Parts: sequence; structure tokens; C-alpha cells
Amino acid sequence: MKPPTPPPAMPSPPPVDPTDRAVGGQALATAGLAIPVGAPMAPAVTATSWLVADLNSGEVLGGCGPHERRTPASVQKLLLAASLMPRLDPSQMVEVTRADLRDLDPASSLMGVVAGGRYSIESLWLGLLLKSGNDAANVLARLGGGSAGRPGGVEAMNDEARRLRANQTHAATPSGLDGPGQYTSAYDLALIARATFAREDFRRYIATTVAQIPAGPGNPAFAITHDNTLLGRYPGTLGGKTGFTDLARQTYVGVAERDGRRLAVTLLGAETAPLGSLGEAAALLNWGYALPRDASVGRLVTPEEKKHDSPVVPVKGERPAPTGESSIPLHTGLGLGAAVVLAVLFLAAPWRRRGARQEAGRR
Repeated sequence: MKPPTPPPAMPSPPPVDPTDRAVGGQALATAGLAIPVGAPMAPAVTATSWLVADLNSGEVLGGCGPHERRTPASVQKLLLAASLMPRLDPSQMVEVTRADLRDLDPASSLMGVVAGGRYSIESLWLGLLLKSGNDAANVLARLGGGSAGRPGGVEAMNDEARRLRANQTHAATPSGLDGPGQYTSAYDLALIARATFAREDFRRYIATTVAQIPAGPGNPAFAITHDNTLLGRYPGTLGGKTGFTDLARQTYVGVAERDGRRLAVTLLGAETAPLGSLGEAAALLNWGYALPRDASVGRLVTPEEKKHDSPVVPVKGERPAPTGESSIPLHTGLGLGAAVVLAVLFLAAPWRRRGARQEAGRR
């Protein structure tokens, strides 16, 4: 569906490698629509790319330009959660620095932390996911980056994208604020959603509607509420994350569960009218739930599959047979060697006896 007003011009993203474009199935290697044969037409949406997938089975139910690179906006925060939640202790108290807040626009999405204030990491995760706090993202990235600081946190995000095989995803900022070369795809976001929603702590945070942030040295107590979500508005919603920048337009990642089917919807480049990203996500979920359980145009790959793509590496101390030489099992080789030795001894025995007689005659 064409948006009512044309969006601003986007910079041309780098081309997608043909091999990456076919990850998950050849039917997904398209810039257009991919839906199961015989399925009803997908709803008309303004999103320039989208995907619906079953997170339990890994089947992709349909999509549009699933591997096309798009600007993520704040849905990039899910990659921050996927990469750093396993590294950070939620009970740890940390202090916010001025550097964490220095490059943030006061008009952008903020949790509301203050320099010098002390907060638990769990509170920062709630601020990140409920209020899309760019300030919380900066603090978490600095902590997760260790001695490398915030850049180390961003690098951890890119490492996690590579591990998940989210090949079109590259983070330049921890918050999803526009940065040079920052892209993702609808397919990659489904891989990231599958990783985050597999965590109990993430599901608990993302399903929270109101959170109380306690007071600490240098900061007052305050409450944060979950905004811009389908929680309580779409049946079975487990949680979701919205995003918006002038460049990315509206973006969304959400998950709902009905009758044992846990469906994820990801969309990029949507407009505010006529439905907005939440309305378009609900329409796509309705379409997905109406499909048979065995409907599929592809699948979500797993990190474990990548291990089988690598050549076999010899165990330390072993030498692989040179190319063109046959390899003989150890027990077979020993058997052949013993046979050769016995044959030599058998043939050599008469010569040894004859030599002994000649030697005796010379004495």
C-alpha cells in the first residue's frame, strides 16, 4: 500500500549477497512478496519489508523483501538485549555518567536516568524496553563493553548478529538512533526476536506494563509505563518493540501466542497512516494465524547449523592424509605390516641356515 505522503529519501543500502539472500530458503530470495501457494493474499501494508514466522517450529509463514536491508530505529534495542543480557547481572547497581547522556537529544525517547544516579541493571532493562530509553541503551552498552566501553557494547551486538546468522544486520549505535551503515532486515529481526523471547527474564521485562524505579543516591524514585505496544490490545500478545526515526519511519517487532502457536511479526519502513506499525502488525498476525499450521515459505536458521558449514579440522597431533592418497584404518595398516614382516622372515630363513652351514665349514 502506498503511504499517503512520500517518505524522505533513504540512502541506498549496500547490495545483499546472493548467498545471504537465500538464507532460510530460496523462496525468501526476493525483494517482493513470498507467501505459501494457495494462501489468501497478505494484507496490504505500507511497510517496505515484513515477515511472519512461527518461533516454535521456525517456519516462515510469509514475508515481503525479507532479506532487504532497512534502517531499524529502536527495534535495534532487541539486538542489544540479545547480546548483553547473558553478560550482565540484573541485581548489580551501577552509576550513570555524564558521558552516557552527553550525545542524547532531550527530545528523544529517554528512560529518565540522571548523571550520578545509581540504578540496578534490571531497572535499566525495563527502561530500555518499556520507554525505549536511549539513555539506558548507552549505559548498558558501556557496561557490557567492558574495558572498551560503549564501542565494545556495539561490537558485542555485531558479534551476536553474526552468531545468529543475521547477515544483513549491522549496529552503529546501541539505541537504534540512526548511524552510518546501520541496517537490519525483517528476516534478521525474526532471528533476534527468537533469541530474546527464548529468555524468561526478557519475556518478563517486555510484558511489564508499569515498573517502579526505586530511589537511590543522587536520583529520585519514579515510575515508567509501557507505551506503543499491542499488550492488552491484541489477544495473546507477549510483548513488542516499536521504533521510529525520520529515516527508518515506523518499525516494529512483536510476538503473540495462541493455541500453542507463537508467531512473531517484524516490519520495517511503515507509515503512520492509515494503520500505523501496530495496526499493520495486528493485520499480519491475523493473516498468519489464519494459515494452516504446515504453511511455510522457508525457515528461521539457527546458530548451530553454521557449525556444519565449516570444514572438519583435524584433532591436534593428527595429520590429514595428503590429497590423492588413500587413508587406511590403523588396525588394517598394522595387520598388513605384520604380514609383510612374517613373509620377509619366512623367505629369509633358508638363507640364514645356508649361511650358518657355510660359516661352520670355514671354521
